[in-house]
Amino acid sequence: MDTISFFPPHEGMSLSDLADLCGAELDDPSFAERRVTGVAPLSGAGADEITFANSRKSLPDLKKSRAGAVFVSANNSVHAPEGVAVLVTEAPQTAFALAAAQLVPCSMQPMVLGGETGVVSTGAHVDPDARLEPGVTVAFGAVIGAGSEIGAGTVIAAGAAVGPGCRIGRNCHIGHGVSIQHALIGSGVIIHPGARIGQDGFGYAPGPKGLLKIPQIGRVIIQDDVEIGANTTIDRGALDDTVIGEGTKIDNLVQIGHNVRIGRHCVLVAQVGVAGSATIGNGVMIGGAAGVNGHVTIGDGVQLAAMSGAATDIPAGARWGGQPARPMRGFLRDAADANARAFGKEKRQKGDGKK
Repeated sequence: MDTISFFPPHEGMSLSDLADLCGAELDDPSFAERRVTGVAPLSGAGADEITFANSRKSLPDLKKSRAGAVFVSANNSVHAPEGVAVLVTEAPQTAFALAAAQLVPCSMQPMVLGGETGVVSTGAHVDPDARLEPGVTVAFGAVIGAGSEIGAGTVIAAGAAVGPGCRIGRNCHIGHGVSIQHALIGSGVIIHPGARIGQDGFGYAPGPKGLLKIPQIGRVIIQDDVEIGANTTIDRGALDDTVIGEGTKIDNLVQIGHNVRIGRHCVLVAQVGVAGSATIGNGVMIGGAAGVNGHVTIGDGVQLAAMSGAATDIPAGARWGGQPARPMRGFLRDAADANARAFGKEKRQKGDGKK
C-alpha cells in the first residue's frame, strides 16, 4: 500500500527553538541547528521527525530509535542511541504535544470538507432571522434556525443543524451531522461529527395509563474551549440547565443526562454515562465505560477508574474504582483477594484431576 499522509510536512524547526518552546533542555548543544519537520511514534520516527519516550516501558523502542530527536526524562536519557538528539524534560508527553501543535498545526482542528472557509454555501439553509458574524463558514446541507447567533471564525460543517435561538461563540467547529438545540455554546468549542446536543432528557412519571412524559424545558450551556467527541449526547435540563465547564474534554460515545453539571477541565473517556442531576467538580478524570449515578456529587480532582460505578458521593481528591466504586486501596485489595481465591480454586481442581 502506498504511504499516504493527510498532514503535510512542516517547513521545519530547529531543535533549539523547539526546546525553548517546550521548556526542554537540549542535552547536546551540537544538535541545536538540527531541524525536524514532523512527528512520529517512537518505533517509527525518522531522521527528520521528533518523538517521545514517556516511561520505562518505552525503553526497548528508545534504544532502537532512528528519530531526529526525542523528548525524554533525565533518568531515561542515557538510553537514547548515538546520533539521536535528546531533549530532557520532566513531562515528555506534554512537551511532545506542544511540539506537535507547531509542526502539524492542521491536525489541531477538524477539517472543513469541501467549499471555502468564511463562506455560506448556497446549498445551506440559513434562516433570515439568524445572525452570523463575518467569517462564519456554513457548509453544504447545514441548517441554521431562526434567531440563532454564530460568532466569527466558526465552522458549521456539512449536514449540521443549529436550532432556533441557539448561541455559538467564535472560532468553534461544529462537525458533520451534529444537531444542536436549546443550547448556549462558548468560544473555541469543538464538537465532533454525529454529536447530539440539547435534545430532551429522559424523564417520565407514572400515570393511570402508563408513563407520562415530563416536559424538559431547560438548556445546555457549554463553556469556552470544551471538546465533545463523536456521537456523544448531552441532554438539556428538565427545569434547570445542563452545564459543561470551561476546558472540559469529553470523548466519543459519552452520555450526559439532564441537569448534570460538570466542572472545569474535566476528562470523560469513551462510553462514560452520567445520569441526571449528577454534579461533577473541577479537574475530575473518569475512565472509560464508568457510570455515575443520578444526584450524586463527585468532588474536585477525583479520579474514577475505568468500568467503575459511582453509586454514592465521592470526596474531593479521592481515587476510587470498582463496582460499586470505593477507595482505590480497598478496590485493589479486594481484586487481589479475588484473584488469589480463583488461583487457589484452579490449583485444587488440577490437583483433584491428577488423583
